[in-house]
Amino acid sequence: MCYSAQIEADYRKLVRKYSAIMDLAAFARLWLRENGLERSKPKTPKALEDAFAEWGNDAEHRVWKAIRAWQGDDVLALERELFTQKSRLNNAERSLQVKVTKKAENDVRVAGNKIERASQKLADLRRTEHLPRDSRIFPGMYAPVIVSEGGRRVIKPMRYQCRPQGKPASYDAQYPGTYNARRDNLEGFWREVFGYHHGILVVDAFYENVEGPDGKNQVIQFTPRDRQPMLVACLWSAWTDPKGLEPDLLSFAAITDEPEPEVAATGHDRTIINIKREHIDAWLNPKAGDLAALYAIFDDKRHPFYEHRLAA
Repeated sequence: MCYSAQIEADYRKLVRKYSAIMDLAAFARLWLRENGLERSKPKTPKALEDAFAEWGNDAEHRVWKAIRAWQGDDVLALERELFTQKSRLNNAERSLQVKVTKKAENDVRVAGNKIERASQKLADLRRTEHLPRDSRIFPGMYAPVIVSEGGRRVIKPMRYQCRPQGKPASYDAQYPGTYNARRDNLEGFWREVFGYHHGILVVDAFYENVEGPDGKNQVIQFTPRDRQPMLVACLWSAWTDPKGLEPDLLSFAAITDEPEPEVAATGHDRTIINIKREHIDAWLNPKAGDLAALYAIFDDKRHPFYEHRLAA
């Protein structure tokens, strides 16, 4: 499973490097609140949001204004949280000066942790310089995915957990692992998507959970030794609510295969499929019924040596 990835989030670089065009309308729908259906801010990496700060046209400016409005809401919520937790901490510390109780000790611990988290989030919102973690996605977050429309490569924002068209919204909770699609189940669980809706996610590093020597979970970061971007084969779907109560959803899953030897040596059993650049268009434009050609792309995938280290 690829539970997290550090992606190329700057859509301008994707446009330039992969001869793609932006679906600005799709990005606008992600952040604009005009339809009244979006109840909370979409989960997007900071680098994807900040890419719109250097807007070049009116459409990009409109998106950036919407992003800034969401960020303003986040700042206010975090400032309220900090005020609440600092008050809780101060009250607990005063109580401890009078009498030591488990409740007061617990309030000090919990409030301290919440203050630290809120302060970090607030600092990230106000920070202008970029850090590697700004481009990292987890299941449920949105990322720019390259697809094909009318023979053109198009970049669309999609959620990293696929909900196929026709499935209920509860499908997300019923199948929480649908951010990854196993190669050996593409003609089973994924048969309604495989061979029809393909995408590519550009990734610089991926992260996996493995069991450490002490039996505890640890997070490993894998990075190609040649430092070349990984072109991860994905499946995607455009979901609409037949009742019109939920907003439209573009979502995707990364395809995984048997592990590369160096990945297996760390204790993990899957590796994302990193296709070669010359196969991009064949992958994005599958020929009806020709699944053999798609498997041939997988078999001819890139095999960079994946260096690994404990994630920070």
